[in-house]
Amino acid sequence: MTITPIDSRLSVSGQPSEAEIADLSTRGFALLINNRPEGEEPGQLGSAAEAAAAEAAGLAYLHLPVTGPGITHEDIARFREAVEGASGPVLAHCRSGTRSLTLWALSEVLAGRLSRDDILAYGRERGFDLGGAVRWLDTHGQAPTET
Repeated sequence: MTITPIDSRLSVSGQPSEAEIADLSTRGFALLINNRPEGEEPGQLGSAAEAAAAEAAGLAYLHLPVTGPGITHEDIARFREAVEGASGPVLAHCRSGTRSLTLWALSEVLAGRLSRDDILAYGRERGFDLGGAVRWLDTHGQAPTET
């Protein structure tokens, strides 16, 4: 598992093993966010096993499964709230790290802290293709208004 730092609060990765989860608290992480839907691919660890491994390691755990086209404003808000509310650094993962980084990038754009025009370069600099985030913004635009 390769861990890619995003900012002082968040890092992303691909799927960790149980042994890698057990090591996360010694690496300073406080929260593990799993962005993978259950059964996405054969042999995937799964949320129950991840939750148990995180608890054994002294980590908080959140299962927030998303698929690229199915990301909602609520998913983005829950992700941001989890990262901001964590007692320390957060590791978010999916199969490759792209969906986790997409959630972060979308939350940053919607909050006005990152420009839509900077998303692709930001992803490339970290080894990720964030074209899906740009397409999501083109389709979903800004946050929904309260009625």
